[in-house]
Amino acid sequence: MQKVTISEIRDILEAEIIVGDASEKVVHGVCASDLLSEVLTYKSKACILLTNLTHKQTVHVADIVDAAAICFMRGKRPQNDTIDLAKKKETVLLSTKLTTYEASGRLYQNGLPSGF
Repeated sequence: MQKVTISEIRDILEAEIIVGDASEKVVHGVCASDLLSEVLTYKSKACILLTNLTHKQTVHVADIVDAAAICFMRGKRPQNDTIDLAKKKETVLLSTKLTTYEASGRLYQNGLPSGF
């Protein structure tokens, strides 16, 4: 497995950082889902969660599974309460104009496996 950082993911996905530090924190896998109950079954720590869900429950679930970051698809932006919670939980939030399909493919090509 190749080491991919949040900074590299930002570049790969042509994403913008909404909240958090685009640090050199290493991401170990990709979880792409809009079903939060499915995300809870994710097995890899330090993943990036790709989703269309912008409400604060997404941050709560990411915290439970120890996700390194959340990236919102198709240019979606989270609500203010989601941003506030992400700051509190120190969760990096990104947004990309890509679809989940294209973002997943790009990350897979760059060495990030699925953890399901």
